[in-house]
Amino acid sequence: MIIIEQKGWAEGKGWQTYLEGDFGGKLPQLVLIFGGRKTLEDTKRFDEVRNFYPDSSSHIISCSTAGEILGTTVSDNTISLTAIYFEKSRLEFAEEGIQKTEDSEMVGGRLAGSIPSEGLVHVLVYSDGLLINGTALVKGLTSKLPKNISVTGGLVGDGADFKKTLVGLDKAPESGKVVLVGFYGGSLKVGYGSLGGWDSFGPERLITKAKDNVLYELDGKPALGIYKEYLGDKAKDLPASGLLFPLSLKLNTESGDTEVVRTLLAIDEKEQSMTFAGDMPEGVSAKLMKANFERLIDGAGGAAEMSGKDSNMHDPDLAILVSCVGRKLVLKERIEEETEAVKEVLGENVKLTGFYSYGEISPVTPTEKQCRLHNQTMTITTFKEV
Repeated sequence: MIIIEQKGWAEGKGWQTYLEGDFGGKLPQLVLIFGGRKTLEDTKRFDEVRNFYPDSSSHIISCSTAGEILGTTVSDNTISLTAIYFEKSRLEFAEEGIQKTEDSEMVGGRLAGSIPSEGLVHVLVYSDGLLINGTALVKGLTSKLPKNISVTGGLVGDGADFKKTLVGLDKAPESGKVVLVGFYGGSLKVGYGSLGGWDSFGPERLITKAKDNVLYELDGKPALGIYKEYLGDKAKDLPASGLLFPLSLKLNTESGDTEVVRTLLAIDEKEQSMTFAGDMPEGVSAKLMKANFERLIDGAGGAAEMSGKDSNMHDPDLAILVSCVGRKLVLKERIEEETEAVKEVLGENVKLTGFYSYGEISPVTPTEKQCRLHNQTMTITTFKEV
């Protein structure tokens, strides 16, 4: 049995309880705080949460966001709090710092290697969204975890500002942190799903020059110049406007061709280069993408359906949603349609929490355990104890 309590904080309203957790004297092992960066920079908020759950066995994870999810409500510059007690499962926690993007793979490996592998059934990871190469982080994680262990999570956000992101474990959140949670026990069922809903347009182009997550050339021409041609008037608002036009990559994997989407994080006018949230491998085909409103919303519902397929999970207790900031900027006032689509699929009893991110981490399909970095998707992790 999983017991859940949910609270929210908003300027001028303070803390409000939306769901009382009948813990019966038990202590929640995991408290998730998702909030606006400037809101979390006020350390009073963390102190208040610690006062709610003063015992050190209640571990608090704080993440800055590009939008907070509490139930089906999506808000900005608030706090979404979800406290969770697992009756039959054990949790392990780890945190690492990162200062250089080049250390991403090493940090992932150190995190994964710092928790016991025996009895492990799932891993959640939340990472700084700007100082990390998400692809390398995932590579490091999977290199040290057992092959049958699924990993989900995301790169935290800072609205559409891209200035600083914050993560913390049992203290006020800071820049340059990555936090991992390991879940143990045969009674815990975990499901996951990740779908996009973007349409490709324009010709397929070849990545002819790139290094890690920095793209220099497409078809032998400066990448930024080609990209600006497609964006037209929106080019003046880069890098933020790039969230509306991600790139789709066709990767060749052991299980066949796989499509992943990459979100733009920064541009360099001098180098005419573009920095993305994950690797941009040379020799790979890339296509520009644009939004399709209905397909984005359908993608959220599809991700919810995927999250129950492999685990045969019915009526999950908890769903953690990590959706890309680009989707939020496109859907605007329709944004809650995607959280409502998730709720409709997963059922009335499920408790929803989550945030809008700079990158999502999940396996590609419900039958695949090895995780990948995604962008511009709705990624869902569901939990139930049996």
